[in-house]
Amino acid sequence: MPRIAAALALALAASTAAAWAAEPGPARQAELLHLLKQDCGSCHGLTMKGGLGPALVPERLAERTDETLVEAIVDGRPGTAMPPWRFAVTPEEAAWLVRTLREGLP
Repeated sequence: MPRIAAALALALAASTAAAWAAEPGPARQAELLHLLKQDCGSCHGLTMKGGLGPALVPERLAERTDETLVEAIVDGRPGTAMPPWRFAVTPEEAAWLVRTLREGLP
């Protein structure tokens, strides 16, 4: 039984990693960048250097894991002004946004 549980855990981790590595298509990437600049930028600053919300620049994001950042995007941060975006962004798309922010906005 422990081997089955370990195999299931490994399969789940591999499928999660594969899903997070998926790239949205070009049209959806454009929509996500628009959302990032307009909606996220309204709190995090149009240049993502901070405002009501913290800066979303690569050096600040280095302090957090991808998983923590994706969770903050899709589920929000209770007790803060950060709302959940699950209604508009999938966890995979949120992971793409995190990778994009870590590289610096185009």
